[in-house]
Amino acid sequence: MTIHPKEESFAPDWPEPASRFLRDERAAAPRLPLEEVFGPKWAQWITVAAEAKSSPTDYIVAALLAVAGSLIGNTRWVSPWAGWSEPPILWTMAIGLPSSGKSPGLDAVLTPLRKTEQELRKTSEGELAQWREAAEVAKIAESTWKEATKAAIKDGSTPPERPDAANPGQEPFLPRLCVADGTVERLAVILEKQARGTLAARDELAGWLQGMTRYSGGGSDRPFWLEAYGGRAYTVERMGRDPVYIDRLSIGVVGGIQPDKLNGLLINSDDDGLLARFTPIWPDPVPIQRPRSIPDDAFIERALTRLLSLVMVTDEFDVTRPWLIPFTEEARDHLDTLRSYVRDLEAKADGLLLSYIGKLPGMTIRLALLLSYLDWATGIEDETHQITAADFERAALFVTSYALPMAQRAYAGASLSKTERAARRLAALIREQAWERFTSREVLRLDRSGLATAGELNPALKALEEGDIIRLVEQPSGAAGGRRSRLYIVNPVIHQAPQ
Repeated sequence: MTIHPKEESFAPDWPEPASRFLRDERAAAPRLPLEEVFGPKWAQWITVAAEAKSSPTDYIVAALLAVAGSLIGNTRWVSPWAGWSEPPILWTMAIGLPSSGKSPGLDAVLTPLRKTEQELRKTSEGELAQWREAAEVAKIAESTWKEATKAAIKDGSTPPERPDAANPGQEPFLPRLCVADGTVERLAVILEKQARGTLAARDELAGWLQGMTRYSGGGSDRPFWLEAYGGRAYTVERMGRDPVYIDRLSIGVVGGIQPDKLNGLLINSDDDGLLARFTPIWPDPVPIQRPRSIPDDAFIERALTRLLSLVMVTDEFDVTRPWLIPFTEEARDHLDTLRSYVRDLEAKADGLLLSYIGKLPGMTIRLALLLSYLDWATGIEDETHQITAADFERAALFVTSYALPMAQRAYAGASLSKTERAARRLAALIREQAWERFTSREVLRLDRSGLATAGELNPALKALEEGDIIRLVEQPSGAAGGRRSRLYIVNPVIHQAPQ
């Protein structure tokens, strides 16, 4: 619909504008059931740590789940029944703007983890120094033995036995509990030596995820990381070197990402299940205030050390493997109820959210094991020998009332069409600039993402016209018959609507 300029101030016939362009229809952040899921001791520590970091408690939980899962790693797996077993590995994604407190929140757990690793490495470095001395002696003993053997063979006498001093033993391995930036090849070497697994902690996940296809010739890291969530056997082939065989590829992942970058990944990523492995955590920012208390560093350090004390078991065939923790019959009944609930959800979902929903049963049984061992890590419980209905119900509460709504919140933007997203950006821009009228050239001049070219802008303009947000004003052509400029007037109601 077009009107003449002289009519624009006398246009009382504006209908109600389409509300979907004027508000963020993204779901509100769900409440974190902190004490109900984690119990009073962890809830207290998480709350104080979050206050000290000026961070939402949600980000502390994101780090705690990923770190605790990686420390348990391949020492304990959960098995609701024969044929189904899962590692306690969880991947968490802290979503928020740069000032939201993502990094400080994650550091509340990552810093004690790195301190624990440093203490372990000090011990291992001493052992490594001793081994290197023995290795130098072994080289000499090996050389002397070889010369003696050659001489014996030459004169026909019996060659000497290889001396014990020629074998320095296995080289000690320096523990790596947290890796910030490691290649697949480097991680494979770590996991070959450190069978329990490790944690990949990324300050910014977007670049890491986008760099999955950095290799030439069509190679990709994605197959490695797709398997790293499931703890399956994997072989890393290396150019010019022997391949590395990993019995159980288990790596936790945690990191931060900004909403726009996540949205770009969701829109442009192949739905191969990689993003769906992450539990997205996107809380509202907390008020800026000074902390009133100091977190108990000794509490978190003791808990991490206790989780680290867990070891893999050796079975009757001399094979080192995880200890499988079974479900009680009542816990299995609760799991069946959850699986039916998920089946119903799948019938109503599509795209990446469907992929995420499909992983909820496995995520919940992993979380049930993890929560049980977090209890044990505080020293208030003996080590668990089975997952009870109470353990599972806590995990199910977290997944259904928190993790799933968070995923729906995080994936909402990706569910919109390109035109719908551009139209919402344009409506927000009009309100930001307080425009009562504007030209398309003015919009292009601002060079905003998603509206920087005529090809991006024109569909958005049309959508807002159809939504009664704007109207095109027909401009008279110039004296030389030049091209008419595109001027739009704005429905005044949109400047009164709540943002």
